[in-house]
Amino acid sequence: MDITVTEFKHHCLKIIRRVEETGRPVAITRRGKVVARLNPSGVAAGPGNLAPWEQLRALGGRLLAKPDESVLRDEDFEALR
Repeated sequence: MDITVTEFKHHCLKIIRRVEETGRPVAITRRGKVVARLNPSGVAAGPGNLAPWEQLRALGGRLLAKPDESVLRDEDFEALR
């Protein structure tokens, strides 16, 4: 969810509660550019708990490896033998 700085200023407590309940982050924008992000501090509380994969998605992370690419190096496999 994106929200302007002005909207955030006027509704900050409501927005913080929403992030707390849903576990979904909010991007705060100024003139169309993200200037801050409000992320949940941990697992969402209450009945609106998200599935583990949705909690990870809400943290804003991304996978840098391609679908057919390993995130481990060949040397890592050799070290385990």
